[in-house]
Amino acid sequence: MTDRRTEILTGAARVIARQGVRGLRVADLAAEAGVSTALIYYHFKDRAGVLRHALAFIGDRADRYTAAETEQGPDASPRPPGPRQLLERTLLLEFQDLPEVRENSTAWGELRAHSVFDPELREELATAGSAWAAEVAGHLAELCPAAPPGAVTAAAERLTALLEGLSVRWLSGLLPLAHARNLVREAIGVEASRLVSTLDAN
Repeated sequence: MTDRRTEILTGAARVIARQGVRGLRVADLAAEAGVSTALIYYHFKDRAGVLRHALAFIGDRADRYTAAETEQGPDASPRPPGPRQLLERTLLLEFQDLPEVRENSTAWGELRAHSVFDPELREELATAGSAWAAEVAGHLAELCPAAPPGAVTAAAERLTALLEGLSVRWLSGLLPLAHARNLVREAIGVEASRLVSTLDAN
């Protein structure tokens, strides 16, 4: 990605997080990114193109900071984390009181809400959501290798849906950060127990 495109998309994420999708105007984005409106239209064609690329940019940025923290995070130890620790760390990294994480999560939530009215953006979001659920399912499969694939997929879908709902409540100031993180840990325990129970039932 060229520096100019990155500057524009960084600005778009910032404006969306600050003003919402409806507040994203090309002229305001140009001022935020320090570029001309013509350059934005050159790279992204129209406002809808900016939104689609911003969604991908936000997803990629989340992947980068979660991957870096998972590998070298503050609770990193000489021994590699087990499946449960890795799953918890991956999910809990979405709940960090850091400007980049808050901005990313706020912008993602805004784009998700806007996708209700934008079928093209909805498709992009569905693809990103499926990839996120698949990553969580991979961790769950490592945690409980003998669990039926369908049960693992359903558990991943429940966890990611819960995460998105808790994120909105946290960002809205309705839920303290520590409580949100505890609820995620408890949900992981519930889903892990449920996967074990599927083995006992068979």
